[in-house]
Formats: sequence, structure tokens, C-alpha cells
Amino acid sequence: MGAHADDLEIGCGGTVARLLAERPDSRVTWVVLTGDGPRAAEARTSAIALLGTMAAQVAVLDGRDGYLPYTDPAATKERLMGLRGDPGPDLVLTHRREDLHQDHAFAAALAWQLFRTAPILEFEVPKYEGDLGPANLYVPLPAAVATAKVDGLMTYFPSQRAHDWFTPETFRALLRLRGLECRAPSGYAEAFTCRKLVA
Repeated sequence: MGAHADDLEIGCGGTVARLLAERPDSRVTWVVLTGDGPRAAEARTSAIALLGTMAAQVAVLDGRDGYLPYTDPAATKERLMGLRGDPGPDLVLTHRREDLHQDHAFAAALAWQLFRTAPILEFEVPKYEGDLGPANLYVPLPAAVATAKVDGLMTYFPSQRAHDWFTPETFRALLRLRGLECRAPSGYAEAFTCRKLVA
């Protein structure tokens, strides 16, 4: 679950691609909380390119970008409740609770409210505020998956290319830094905060 059209791809796109390669029987519900017009189309196109059409449900909600949770948080929560399914997910990927964008933090809060029995891995999104924190769970990525992730971001989100932070170098740098921290064989990894895990 991500707040914006590109958040999931930035935060956990490589992990999802690796998971689907290793467990092709997985079913994915891909939820974006805000999106209209071109941003909604980007979200759907990118998700289908990453997930394929099998075993995937892509939901782009109509929250107002930059205004969550100040506008209609109850309606957003109700829509998510309708998507969570029974018995619920085996794994939830969403934003870090400490994320300094209020809509990202709202997504994390919703995940902890709605998916209390599932493991929740909180991903990171680089930004001007510099809120990257220490990670305690790493997912090493094959070099080809890391490259595909960066290429996908540049291909499927043309509306973001004008932002000076939205560059291949930004995404490769974070993958490489996290890969160094966990000594990933390829040199690339995604990192998460895992607050509770039951074995």
C-alpha cells in the first residue's frame, strides 16, 4: 500500500519482483491511496508491468494528493477495509511510520490498524526531508531486478521526470547503499523496518 502512484515501485518494487519470481503462485493486492487522471493511469500501467495480469488486483483510490489524512480519512479507511479480504494478507508492504510526508505516515497508520495479524514491512522513499532511517531487514536483489526497477520508474512515471530528485542515480544510489549495508552479492538491496515478526 502506497500513498502515491510511484511509492510502491520506489520502496518495494524489487522485493515484489523477487517474491513473484520465487513464488509465482502469490496473489498481490496493489493499493495506491491517491490518484486521478494521468497519475492513476501511470499507477495502473506500472503495476501491471511489474505484477502481470495474473493474481493481481490493482486499486487506485481517489484520495487527493498531498491532502491525506486531512480530507476524508474515514472514506479511505472504508475503501481499504473492502480490499483486505478474508483471512487477510500474509504480508503487508507500506511506508515507514516515521516518514515525514503526512500522507505516507497515514498509509503506515492504516496498515497497522487494518492488518494487525500480518507481518508489516515498512519501506523507505527518498526525499528532501532526509528522513531515511536505520533498517533492520534487507532484501538483496539480483542486479537485473535492480536495473529493471530503475528502468521501470523512468519508463512508467513520465509525470515525475521533471522533479530534480526523480533520477536513475537517486534510485540506484539507495539500492547500492542498502546493498552495501547487507553485503548483498549483487551490491543491491531494498531495506525495510520490521517492528514485529512471529516465527
